[in-house]
Amino acid sequence: MTWLWIVLGIIAVIATILLSVMLYCFFKTFYSPKRHQLEPDKYEIPPGEEYEEFLEVMVEWVKEVRRLKGKEFTIKSKEGLTLKAKYYECKEGAPIELMFHGYRGYAERDMSGGVERAFDVGHNALLIDHRASGLSDGHVITFGIKERDDCLRWIDFVIKQFGKDVEIILTGISMGAATVLMVSNENLPNNVKYILADCGYTSPKEIIYKVILDMKLPPKLVFPIIKLSARIFGGFNIDKYSAIESVKSTKLPIIFYHGTNDNFVPHYMSETLYNACISHKKLVLVDNAGHGLSYPVEKEKYISALVEFENEIKQKKSDN
Repeated sequence: MTWLWIVLGIIAVIATILLSVMLYCFFKTFYSPKRHQLEPDKYEIPPGEEYEEFLEVMVEWVKEVRRLKGKEFTIKSKEGLTLKAKYYECKEGAPIELMFHGYRGYAERDMSGGVERAFDVGHNALLIDHRASGLSDGHVITFGIKERDDCLRWIDFVIKQFGKDVEIILTGISMGAATVLMVSNENLPNNVKYILADCGYTSPKEIIYKVILDMKLPPKLVFPIIKLSARIFGGFNIDKYSAIESVKSTKLPIIFYHGTNDNFVPHYMSETLYNACISHKKLVLVDNAGHGLSYPVEKEKYISALVEFENEIKQKKSDN
């Protein structure tokens, strides 16, 4: 009996250690604490030295969208979470860009520059806070797996809100780009005209692998623990969807942007996505741009490529 208790004790210790490691991985990777709205005179930019050069312009973008005083909208997720967004109108009846921000970001911080860019090409903008981000409900970030379902609900909402003839463009940066790419092979309404994916990753697994390697840890050992933690504590399968699989069977035109100096999501991921994509497509690499910085680094190139892409889509449609 003594040996039995020793064995059971060893098993209990191992189980406790494994559970503790899984909990740590879950909180480190997927958990988002309670958020609050910033004071009117407070502004945030993404962390990291690469963003300091653009501090003034990013703050000005936020100030501008606050001056615009967008219209607030809310929807419910499949699980009943309240999801929030703000609508900024350039011109009544213009195409609406549904804008999805990055990992651990939020709409105002990550997408305010997107409003300027959208207005430059005559588009309206709906800045969306992902679940577990910004002012939306939730505490679990799922790398696009459940955010994908939320995207589909926002598409339905916009059609009901703005009418059956509204034109929709799905726009995302980083995790937001991966999210919109994950819906690209769905049977979407004809209202959705194309996707703009800026510095998106190929799959949740690949980007998590990359970060694990950056931390000098063995991904083949650590990733299964992270994946299991998502299952147990987050209630989702990190491998359920991926951008790379979706673009292999999409019919939607897609324009990919990526900075060549991106140290978080390597630009080869957009190149891989572009090569796998079977629909009308365009890849725009911006030299010397870090993560999510293609637009401020090369505004003219960014805009001209987008205008050219839209013209290509219109020409292709008229030819058919």
